[in-house]
Amino acid sequence: MRKSRFTDSQILGVLRQVEGGLAVSDVCREHTISSATFYKWRSKYGGMDTSLMAEMKATQDENRRLKKMFAELSMQNELLKEALGKNNPASQAS
Repeated sequence: MRKSRFTDSQILGVLRQVEGGLAVSDVCREHTISSATFYKWRSKYGGMDTSLMAEMKATQDENRRLKKMFAELSMQNELLKEALGKNNPASQAS
């Protein structure tokens, strides 16, 4: 996943500027982001504070780590089954 050049607090600052009454186009121009980026941030982080944002990122990291662990264990399980001949159709036909 590509690392953002903006920190969590900067993203929240951009969102708060628009909530404060500035135009989206002006804020986007000031921070050199596209309006699509702004609306993506708003849909993802709208209504959050810094602690919720940090908690969400920690949960995403934990989920990514668990998915990787599951994939590795599944691969090891398949390799063990093949080594024991349980998935080999030739050994089952005999």
